[in-house]
Amino acid sequence: MTGIDLSGQVALVTGASRGIGAATARALAAAGAHVVVNYKASADRAKAVVDAIRSAGGSAEAACFDVSQENEVAKAFETVMACHGRLDILVNNAGVSKDALFLRVRPEMVNEMVDVNLKGPFFCTFHAARYMIKQRRGKIVTVSSIVGLGGNPGQTVYATTKAGLIGMTKSFAKELGPRGVRVNAVAPGLVDTEMTRGIDRETIANGIPLRKIGSPDEVAGVILFLCSDLSAYVTGQVVVVDGGLYT
Repeated sequence: MTGIDLSGQVALVTGASRGIGAATARALAAAGAHVVVNYKASADRAKAVVDAIRSAGGSAEAACFDVSQENEVAKAFETVMACHGRLDILVNNAGVSKDALFLRVRPEMVNEMVDVNLKGPFFCTFHAARYMIKQRRGKIVTVSSIVGLGGNPGQTVYATTKAGLIGMTKSFAKELGPRGVRVNAVAPGLVDTEMTRGIDRETIANGIPLRKIGSPDEVAGVILFLCSDLSAYVTGQVVVVDGGLYT
């Protein structure tokens, strides 16, 4: 068994200015990859992630584009290829959650979550795969959620988009596997991010077998594994990272 070495590889992480995305960017860079830190609006936060990576001896750059806009995605991936000549890793992390009971869901909430959570990963995977197929190698990891596996009151639309990512992952894996591209997903449980703040943490943690809320770094570690050669025979899988909550 060897350590994880991604030296010489180029990775793009969407929604990487905070939370799981930022932790993943740092983990990939620490393993030697050059990381493209995507953001939509949080330029200062993205810069902070890039600066932290560089201060630790890694290599990174920021890239502003909206994953829900196919034309912006296409240009961003073209730029990465023009600058670096390769793309080895894509992590589809960007996502939004607009919680509401089903009968109170507004059409604009549906549109936003479908656009960002579902269309975004589709567009990014589509453009990444075009280049990875030519390379005959690549790793794609999409961040789903245990809510996509088990549902949750007040998160019907969010759960629907996250469940859709699982079907997308498995379908992409079957199409791209023969071309040397592996596609997997992670399904985090309750993780300490801005999206989950304001909830009753102690009560929920008591219902988790490991008795704690997960950290972004703990999810990033699993993503790093799926992006490495240690998982060379793993594709089409959904790895649950939830401390046993969904068990």
